[in-house]
Amino acid sequence: MPEVRGTAHGIRAWGLMMPGKRYPPLRAGQDLKIVWRVTGSGPLRLTASDPGGREHAAVWGPEKHGGSSFKRPGEEWGSGYRLDEPGCWRLRLARDTGAADVWLRVAA
Repeated sequence: MPEVRGTAHGIRAWGLMMPGKRYPPLRAGQDLKIVWRVTGSGPLRLTASDPGGREHAAVWGPEKHGGSSFKRPGEEWGSGYRLDEPGCWRLRLARDTGAADVWLRVAA
């Protein structure tokens, strides 16, 4: 599974991407499940910004996980996104102690 790392301040974040269709590349209209490992404290808040800068909520999640074989620091959550247009998407993860951004390129 492809892994991404967030550019962060105050927390650290990693994501294990589980695309619903063939990968790579990520394609517009594709559903994407990501298992996140995030350090810090407080609830996890997720948003996605499309190439035009419009914010979208995650389709589902964050759902707190009890654990898995994804060995990175921090607590674990699952989430789902719908990347419905091509271009560069920003996924933002925020906790009380900081925030992280993950950038994904989505093909047509």
